[in-house]
Amino acid sequence: MNTDTPKRSALTINGRTLSFVDFGGAGLPLIALHGHMSEGMSYADLAGRLAPDWRLIAPDQRGHGASDRAADYSREGYVADVEALMNHLGLERAVLLGHSLGAINAYQFAARHPERVTALINAEGCAELGLDGTNPLAFVLNLPDTTAISREAFVAQLGPFAPYLESAVHERPDGTWGLHFRPQDIYDSEDKVHGDHWADWTGSACPALLVRGTKGGVLSAEQAEQMTARRPGTRLVELETDHFVHANDPAGFANAVRSFLTAV
Repeated sequence: MNTDTPKRSALTINGRTLSFVDFGGAGLPLIALHGHMSEGMSYADLAGRLAPDWRLIAPDQRGHGASDRAADYSREGYVADVEALMNHLGLERAVLLGHSLGAINAYQFAARHPERVTALINAEGCAELGLDGTNPLAFVLNLPDTTAISREAFVAQLGPFAPYLESAVHERPDGTWGLHFRPQDIYDSEDKVHGDHWADWTGSACPALLVRGTKGGVLSAEQAEQMTARRPGTRLVELETDHFVHANDPAGFANAVRSFLTAV
């Protein structure tokens, strides 16, 4: 387990702040990218389980957590943020791990900068999604885009969404409380992550681990099999949990990641 205290830092990208958490230690660098409506600290448990061999660094991706909102949520923008973070940290190469949105960002970065990625870990990140034109995160537009004077008051505004989003309620710099993201940003970002990304998924040759949740995950068994077959050097692990594999089966996910990294 890692006994280092997580350190929060930030870099500035064209006037916009990108915040990140460095869980510390002397291990090899592993950059972990969260999914929509999550944040870097969601990897705290994983960081502890992988230490001391791995030093996990997790940004709050644009529009999430302590990072600033961005002018756009394009594929190019997310990928550029990863490059800026690695440059800021002085990392020529690192392992990239991502969940959902973060997984797509990770493998797209690897496709564009293969020389900088030593291994790739994809948790529930599809190679194609949203081709029917629907946005599964449309429900976020019904969330309150306001603040309240206390945490309890804002959680009450969430109504039926409270059990799922209570952890996303943060204190703002002005002392009020609200979500750490803006609902419209999440909707727009989800729209822009949709597409056929097979060329990106198969566009790097480093060893890769693909993790699928078998109980309500977004990644279907059929697509997971195709992703494994079409990308040489890819290992598939299926966990008996839902889309949030690292949160709802933390031990199983960490064991799969550790086993993969030890092998490669």
